Amino acid sequence: MAYGGGMGGNMQSLMKQAQKMQEEMQATEKLLDEWEIVGTSGGEAVVVYMNAKKIIDGIEIDPSVVDPDDVEMLEDLVLAAIRDGYAKADAVYREKMGKFASLGGLGGLM
Repeated sequence: MAYGGGMGGNMQSLMKQAQKMQEEMQATEKLLDEWEIVGTSGGEAVVVYMNAKKIIDGIEIDPSVVDPDDVEMLEDLVLAAIRDGYAKADAVYREKMGKFASLGGLGGLM
């Protein structure tokens, strides 16, 4: 008796689907690398630039908020801008990568 007569086709189909999903995930990962997120605080007195993977690649500080007698305020503004950017990056990441969360254990095969 021959076993798995239909299994080969199903397995091949499953492997093709997994490969397609892996390609989609890689394309989405690249998109997240290139996606620009802008975090702000103090009415844009501090602006932080990052990608959707939370890699910071720039910070702009309005000179009017630089007070040598109140460094703590500037630190708070920078931290708030980073947190704002992180929250936006998290939202983009969830939106773009959420469809891959259902893979569960299949993610290890890729």
